This record gives sequence, structure tokens and C-alpha cells, in this order.
Amino acid sequence: MKLHLQSIPLYLSEIAPPQYRGAINNGFELCLSLGILCANILNYFVVKIKAGWGWRISLSMAALPAAILTMGAIFLPETPSFIIQRDGNTDKVRILLQKLRGTDSVQEELNDLVSASNLSRTTRYPFRNIFKRKYRPQFVITLLIPFFNQVTGINVINFYAPVMFRTVGLKENASLLSSVVTRLCATFANIVAMMLVDRSGRRKLLLVGSIQMILSQFTVGAILAEKFKDHGEMEKDYAYLVLIIMCVFVAGYGWSWGPLTFLVPAEVCPLEIRSAGQSIVVAVTFLMTFVISQTFLVVLCHIKSATFFVFGVWIGLMAIFVYLFLPETKNLPMEQVKHLWRRHCFWKNIVSEEQEEKKQAGTTALPSS
Repeated sequence: MKLHLQSIPLYLSEIAPPQYRGAINNGFELCLSLGILCANILNYFVVKIKAGWGWRISLSMAALPAAILTMGAIFLPETPSFIIQRDGNTDKVRILLQKLRGTDSVQEELNDLVSASNLSRTTRYPFRNIFKRKYRPQFVITLLIPFFNQVTGINVINFYAPVMFRTVGLKENASLLSSVVTRLCATFANIVAMMLVDRSGRRKLLLVGSIQMILSQFTVGAILAEKFKDHGEMEKDYAYLVLIIMCVFVAGYGWSWGPLTFLVPAEVCPLEIRSAGQSIVVAVTFLMTFVISQTFLVVLCHIKSATFFVFGVWIGLMAIFVYLFLPETKNLPMEQVKHLWRRHCFWKNIVSEEQEEKKQAGTTALPSS
């Protein structure tokens, strides 16, 4: 799974046309959502098997999509960036670009790819270089975007939805069915994201989705604080209301932070540190998934409904970060995104200081006449 999260978003971003890159990359999240949906539906039915071996069906069925992915990868072309990096065959890349873009006018993009590849060859240690000042915007984004993704509370739904819905008053089968319903909302939201991301842009989706999730978390927290007692069950009407609000929350995540967590870091990192940046995204995602999954139930037992207010505050901080520090990358070729930092109201100071230091170092190194 880690290898797929590492390679698939990068592959899709590098091979997609700039004007459709968001939609194509979001297809990755849509497929993940469909997979989770199928798993939830399967679990809903196999739990009814009386012999107690239904879990074997759930576990073994995971081999089917893995086999499809393995066979399909054989027929995929390499990305233009990789071909140039590997053997510098620009003629082969030109033909591939013409096929992928559906036009013969690919020389400008080819020139950008060659320039990025030449710079990348001079970078021997991507993990060391990503900590340099000139890559500070990319490092911060690849670190914070996946961190913020995990503190939205989405893994509470992914891991503990049946437990949570059963706790607030829904029965066993109803709680499993509720997981299916919330995942259906996420799937439809992913489709909406594919249609909007290259029109409305990344920033707008992230900000509007954040507002939707904040309101959902605060509302659930307020309902649980008012209606749920320590040693009782919530009234069924309020339990279903919580389910509806959770669907709103999952939909907000599904067309904003869900798919864009892997798209935005892949876009902002130049070729020479792109692999390192995506590795940070995956590492932070898995680390925070572990932390949330191991601590949520303990935290919920101690601070109860306030847990959802904590998630809401984190989402508010996410929205502020996007508004202040994340530039818009829609419709830009990946090799040109690096120019955004020199125009950004905050990052231009850091990037320009790096350039000034280089100029001063060069001036100092000049021999006196």
C-alpha cells in the first residue's frame, strides 16, 4: 500500500495534461473510495454468515484488486520525465507527449522537461536537499498537508464508524449499513471533486471543504454533549441525525482534503525533490494514521464529545494555512509551479533571501582585480 501511495499520485501527475491533472489525479482517490465502499458492502453481508468464517472472505477478496493492479501496470507507459532522466531520448518523449496530449505542439513542454531533468541530475541527495531554504515552501507543504488530512477526524469514520454508530444507538446491522452510507457519500463527493478541481482550483475546494467539515464536527460534538449520556443510548432520531451530519462531513472531506492531499504535494515539488516530497507525504500519512487509530478511543473515553470540537479546531487551523500559505496551482505545468513562490506574499521573502545569499556568496568568491 505504501508503494502505491508513493508512486501512483506521482505517476498520474507527471503523465496528465496540466488542464486535466487535477481530475485525473483525483481518480486515484475515487478508486480508493470505491474499494473501501466494496469492502464495507462485503462486510455487511459476510457478517451474517453463522459459521464465523466470513472474515476469511473479506480478507481474501483483497487479492482481486491487487492482481488487477499488477497486471494493468505491465501495459502502462513510463512518464516523460522518467524517460528523459533515464536515457535522455527526447525524440521518444516527443512522440509520447504528442500521443498523451493529442497535439503536435509539445515543444514548450518538452523544453521544460529537459530543463527540469538537467537540474535534477545535479541533485544527488533529494532528501538532503529538500531541507534547504530554497525548498522550504515545498517541505512545509509536504509535511503539513498530510498531517492536517489526518487530524480532520476522517479516520474516526474509516476505522470506528460501526463502533461509533452502535454506541450512539444504532444496532449492529444498522451501524454496518451506516458505514456503507457514509462511504457512498464520499464516493459521490470524489466524483464532484473530479469535475470541479480543474475549474474552481485547489484552494477553493480546500477552503470550502474545511468550512463544511468544521460545521459538521462542531454540530456532532454539540449533539453528543447535549443528548448522549455516559451510561445510556441516544434517542434513535438523534442517532440518525448524527449519521446525516457525518455524511455531510465525509462529503466535505471527499471533495477537498481527501483527493487533494496527494495531488497538491506532487504538483508543488520540482523534479529534483519530487520523490523525496512524496515520501514525506506517505510517511506522515501512515504515522498520523497510527497515532489517531491508537489514541481516538482513549481520548473519546476521557473528553467524550469534546473530541469532535478538537477536530473542528484543527480543521480551522488547516483552513488558515491554506488561505495564507498555499498558492493556486490549477492548469499550470508542473515544471512552472516553482515560479509561484517568487510571487507569493509570504514565500517570496524566503526564496528571495536564498537567492540573495547565493549572489553574495558568488560575489565574495570573485577574485579581486
